[in-house]
Amino acid sequence: MGWASDSVLVRLGLRRSNIFAAMLMSFAVSTACVWSHLIATTSLEFLSSPAMIYFVISGCVQPLLARALFYEGITRIGVARAGPLRGTEPLFATIIAVSFLHEEPGALVYMGTILIMTSLWLISGQHDGAAKWRLLDTAFPISAALVSAISQSLRKQGLKILPDPFVAVAIVTTVSLILFLIFVLTTGRAKSLRMERQGFSFFLAAALLATAAQVLNFVALGRGELSVIIPLLNTTPLFTVLLSVLFLRKVETVNRRVVFGALLMFAGIVTITSR
Repeated sequence: MGWASDSVLVRLGLRRSNIFAAMLMSFAVSTACVWSHLIATTSLEFLSSPAMIYFVISGCVQPLLARALFYEGITRIGVARAGPLRGTEPLFATIIAVSFLHEEPGALVYMGTILIMTSLWLISGQHDGAAKWRLLDTAFPISAALVSAISQSLRKQGLKILPDPFVAVAIVTTVSLILFLIFVLTTGRAKSLRMERQGFSFFLAAALLATAAQVLNFVALGRGELSVIIPLLNTTPLFTVLLSVLFLRKVETVNRRVVFGALLMFAGIVTITSR
């Protein structure tokens, strides 16, 4: 719900600004909030914990690498195909959980995962536009899904060593912020970081919600099984649809396919949580 709200607010803010300014606000606010909390409440001894390596690698992989692969996929095969393929993350998460983390998800978890993946296909897929593309090009969004699943499993392993979601968020977000700034500065996009006043309030509110969502993400990973948590984390489109109907009627179109996909996703949520 937090990430869906973040998306809607960013969408509203982008009417007067750009995505680079939104990303800077998101990473900067999250880093400032979480580190302020840690400095005020915790000693910095956690920096010597072996868990740091898991969090740092995770921060390097996601969102930077995952987003780059997904954007390349969009460029090559379009959003209509790349979106659903990116939604295969729960499948990879389940494979990793069973193969490497020795989890034993029941039949309801598998069933719910399939329902959620099907709903992602319906919500993200479109029928128009048939640009030329190669089968090999599908490797980019699929790789983005795989990378995201690996990143989440690394976070899960780190939280087993150091079960503090605020530390995890602080390290991952700081790494993401540093890599983002390096990318912007080395590619000559520094001017893009300028933020229009009209978009500032939307981006600030979005950043605060994204920070809360990130903390809840790590809390869930620390307490639950990866095979259960990842499908539930991928239900963001359901709440995005609901919020879009309420707040973005003039900006986004919600058709029957999207509504049916949202209902199917809700069925997947109920199936997994009722196990």
